[in-house]
Amino acid sequence: MISVLPLKDKDYIKELFEKFGADFNEFSGAVEATCNDDKLGCAIYYLDSEKMTVLDIEPKNDLALADGILRSALHNAVCAKVMKAYYSDNAPVEILKKLKFILDEEEKSLNINKLFESCCSCSDKNT
Repeated sequence: MISVLPLKDKDYIKELFEKFGADFNEFSGAVEATCNDDKLGCAIYYLDSEKMTVLDIEPKNDLALADGILRSALHNAVCAKVMKAYYSDNAPVEILKKLKFILDEEEKSLNINKLFESCCSCSDKNT
């Protein structure tokens, strides 16, 4: 069974940030998808008291898994009572578009309310 959980080990989170070439700070966080001991993918982000900024998501070649990982990351924001989410310049924009999570491209905002909708938008044949 696949689990997607927030990471607690700051040293490991820092390693992920280094892997993606992102700056690690006090607001750095990550979720990771695993199956048994196999690491399937992750998302890294910044989360403060007002907003989440998604920096990167892996894998980029499995939309269903990327969808689940993104939803898990955004769920962490909601649990922290944060309802504003954005993506960085380095985020995988094409994946976010295919998953229909982009709310406003100009302000780089994500539609966090999609958490409360079906995850089937990535299978839409018109994308």
